[in-house]
Amino acid sequence: MIEQLSKHLFWDIDKRTFDLEKNSVQLIQRVLEYGELEGWCIVRDYYGLERIAHDCKRLRTLRPEALSFICLVTKTKKEDYRCYNFRQSIPTLWNS
Repeated sequence: MIEQLSKHLFWDIDKRTFDLEKNSVQLIQRVLEYGELEGWCIVRDYYGLERIAHDCKRLRTLRPEALSFICLVTKTKKEDYRCYNFRQSIPTLWNS
């Protein structure tokens, strides 16, 4: 399956030894943040929306666009995701 995804997503990974189950979070995040629609469809068909949402909820970081997209397609709330709650808890000059 990884051979079907854009080459630029996994230029730093040995595709022959990449474990799709053990490294699913990494694969899903890269496709969501930097992949193309075709890659998203491949990942969705392979893992399913429930697994993708579960894995994404554990991520500490996820680009806001990717988070919005995953919430839309899985019908989940941003507040359910670790990356959203983590981002909200970081003090800045404007909200400290």
